[in-house]
Amino acid sequence: MTTVTDGARKPAPLPALRPLSEWPRLTSAIPRDAEVERRVAEILGQLTLQEKVGQMIQPELAELTCEDVREYRIGSALNGAGIWPGGKRHASVADWVETIDRFWTAAEEAWRDRPFRIPFMWATDAVHGHNNVHGATIFPHNIGLGAAGDPDLVRRIGEATAREVAATGMDWIFAPTVTTPRDRRWGRYYEGYSEDPAVVHAYGRAMVEGLQGDVTALRTDGKVLATLKHWIADGGTENGSDRGIARCSEDVLRNIHAQGFLAGIEAGAQCVMVSFSSWDNPANYDHTPGRAQPYNHKVHGSRYLITDVLKNALGFDGVVISDWDAHAEVAGCSPGDAGYAINAGLDVLMVAGREDWQSVYRTTIRQVRDGVVPMARIDDAVTRILRVKMRAGLWDKPRPRDRALTAPGTGIVGCAEHRALAREAARASLVLLKNTPGLLPLSRTARVLVTGSAADDLSKQCGGWTLSWQGDDVDRADLPDGTTLADAVRLVVGAERCVVDPALEHADPADFDVALVALGEDAYAEMRGTLKPWRSIGYADLKLSYARDLKVLRRLDAANLPVVSVLFTGRPLYCTEEINLSDAFVVAWLPGPYAQSLTDVLFAAEPGAPAHDFRGRLPSSWPRTRDSAAVNRIPPHLPDYRVPAEETAPEGRHTPLFEVGYGLSLRDEAPPTGPLPLDEPPSRLPRPRWTARCVCWTRRARRTGCGWAATTPGRARTSRSPGRCGASSCTRTRCPHPPAPAAPRTGAPRAGAAPGCACASGAIRPSSTRSRPPASPPTCAATWRPGPMCGSSRG
Repeated sequence: MTTVTDGARKPAPLPALRPLSEWPRLTSAIPRDAEVERRVAEILGQLTLQEKVGQMIQPELAELTCEDVREYRIGSALNGAGIWPGGKRHASVADWVETIDRFWTAAEEAWRDRPFRIPFMWATDAVHGHNNVHGATIFPHNIGLGAAGDPDLVRRIGEATAREVAATGMDWIFAPTVTTPRDRRWGRYYEGYSEDPAVVHAYGRAMVEGLQGDVTALRTDGKVLATLKHWIADGGTENGSDRGIARCSEDVLRNIHAQGFLAGIEAGAQCVMVSFSSWDNPANYDHTPGRAQPYNHKVHGSRYLITDVLKNALGFDGVVISDWDAHAEVAGCSPGDAGYAINAGLDVLMVAGREDWQSVYRTTIRQVRDGVVPMARIDDAVTRILRVKMRAGLWDKPRPRDRALTAPGTGIVGCAEHRALAREAARASLVLLKNTPGLLPLSRTARVLVTGSAADDLSKQCGGWTLSWQGDDVDRADLPDGTTLADAVRLVVGAERCVVDPALEHADPADFDVALVALGEDAYAEMRGTLKPWRSIGYADLKLSYARDLKVLRRLDAANLPVVSVLFTGRPLYCTEEINLSDAFVVAWLPGPYAQSLTDVLFAAEPGAPAHDFRGRLPSSWPRTRDSAAVNRIPPHLPDYRVPAEETAPEGRHTPLFEVGYGLSLRDEAPPTGPLPLDEPPSRLPRPRWTARCVCWTRRARRTGCGWAATTPGRARTSRSPGRCGASSCTRTRCPHPPAPAAPRTGAPRAGAAPGCACASGAIRPSSTRSRPPASPPTCAATWRPGPMCGSSRG
């Protein structure tokens, strides 16, 4: 992947990868230390079974108390996205430090009667900056960093993120994501750096080095533990399904999906998080055959991938942690029983719900006593936990409130230096796909019309995992120092020469010199951002609001007004007509809340200020057709590569419109091409299968961020933001009835309906990715009636 830059420093070319025919034995930058191993063994020998299991349990903030830490000897905790101290969305840095300090103190009190102590450890999702903390610096999402082609930039972002996380008293972050995403329908596509494993390899190393430093730096107050995630092939599932099935060969697993892990482990990463997804391959054996439920190939239950490959073959000696309640998806496990997953090799269990983590604690103790889980497996897990805590210097660090960066007045979180870095990163990520000579850079005295759905929208700029899980509820109060694209243009040309009209309802195009059209996906994260297999990846096909952006472009084209389009997106999308209707077209990805980074490049520099050029290059193939969702370039380091069945060969009508590495600068001559060929929409899409879901998955719930839904028969998913949808019928319990089979649309009751069933009271609705509900509602096990939150007779 080639890169250019407008500054004096040019990023070095990324190192070429070599093909791997077997799993390599890795050498970590943080090697074994004999004294650490001696101390770990000494403590392990004095722990009771209950104390060992307590170290393996990681509840989340909303489901844990200080008394729990003392009673169960809990080893670590996390704050999930949208979980804040005291439920305060805008909790201050001091609030965070005080909360974490209380839990740390409770752990110290738990060990007062023992001749040793084990420090508490706090973890958080910091995937593009310290994104769950109000006022923290928000960096571009990984897909934008991949476009920058600059590992040193990523390293510096890691250093800044580590300082901000440490300044809130935390020790451990769940980043970087080193997936190699292969299907644009996946809702976490933007969490990957590139479809090119060479980029992922280089960035995985760089980010770990920035977050952790070397063996000495990791022990200081300014560094945190890094977590490589999600092991493995979560970006290679069939149809881009979230938590889906990867069916690739082991060679593809090694050479495509493992590259970021290999580099990150060599850089010294101390933690690896396992993927929700499955790997359906004969090598992925059932480690305990003969059970009532055969193994379902979930990676969380894979002894082959976790123990045989990661721990034994690669030599990883750090902590393997589960994802949020993911053990429960392994056949034979449940929310309160993780035995099979522990035997596969999990060391730390992230279990959110209070009843569930307490049940896992009790069940694991019983299974060890019954011989179901060997004591040797528990000892291996706790040895790794203690080893990582010692390598992080936790025995030597003071309590969180007394650490160097947490003192009042340090001003680390959201400091000017870090925001300048975020602005630099966003500039470097901008990819210019089309340019008309003489249009860019725009004059600072131009009369500018700013329009499009993303013109004045911080949420679209930032994407998911921004203060909340989905990030779709972010507003100016959440990002008080943020600037939208409209704000940034006003700062350049002045309010008197800038008119903002997102839907082009009031402004007359004839009054302006140029239109700046901001198109953008609504913010999303895992699950909600994933497109169904039958969906188009055409921007204007996805939502009516996106289609209105295309109508705006058509009106401006008819008015003969020069147009510069900026696309905020977490994935490459088919938008060829939008490109054709634009005189210049820029892919901004998800740059974050500091839109001055865009105007730095779009507009001419102020006298005496440095001029900035476009330097971003596509990290992923740009689709030529609406159904080119899984088209990726052939990896140059694999001469005998065969395109997996779940991908599409980059040839014929699926030849990328723009290849990986494409991107113009202002110095380049634009290719002399006419309008790009359009892909005609299919006359008819496959009909989806309707399913029953909780009322909390209604339109109103999506707007407010509730994540509770009955995603599998008879099971429910705990909300990331409990109760935020306001639905009185949302009980966060299990639905008593499985989804009904194809049902007649008569509304007749079905056998099995129970009095008072939530299904009968309107707590289900038809679920579809289509923009409109069916003409008639399906029925469930009880009589269908409109739900209280539906707002229509269709549910």
